Amino acid sequence: MELGLVGLGKMGGNMRERIRRAGHTVIGYDRNPDLADVHSLDDLVDKLKGPRVVWVMVPAGVATQTTIDELAELLSPGDIVVDGGNSRWTDDEKHAEQLNAKGIGFVDCGVSGGVWGLENGYALMYGGAAEHVARVQPIFDALKPEGEFGSVHAGKVGAGHFAKMVHNGIEYAMMQAYAEGWELLEAVDSVENVR
Repeated sequence: MELGLVGLGKMGGNMRERIRRAGHTVIGYDRNPDLADVHSLDDLVDKLKGPRVVWVMVPAGVATQTTIDELAELLSPGDIVVDGGNSRWTDDEKHAEQLNAKGIGFVDCGVSGGVWGLENGYALMYGGAAEHVARVQPIFDALKPEGEFGSVHAGKVGAGHFAKMVHNGIEYAMMQAYAEGWELLEAVDSVENVR
């Protein structure tokens, strides 16, 4: 499969490598020309054969909105955009509506795995129409860990980022609980070795 990938930072760059290792073609764009395979979004879209799939891996908010706006003008009906950043799930609904008006599909995907994902795989939570998810499935399969677990089609558009939001809440609450437990153990005189 052929994929356009926008945003080649620590996670995006490693995702490009993992997808390539799985035998897929990835054409990447980043504002940093040292990381990019092409020099603009326009070049990226021109190099991809239709129907295209473009995965956006940029910071949530303005950066994602700007990229979606630009892709909406460059892509064609039948193409698909995947937002793999940490966008708010309600923004996904707006992006899907914006792109759908031009005949472009949209899938949101919560991605967890950080810099370890290259070797271990990424946990993926995605939302969108079944036909759009099916088109992107080879990329999801390349990114997830080996075996039957590690990815889920969570539901309609927004479900992926909603699931990732809950995932982050659980993760951060556990980290906070560990930190508070450590602090309590260090605070009492009777405990001499917390390690």
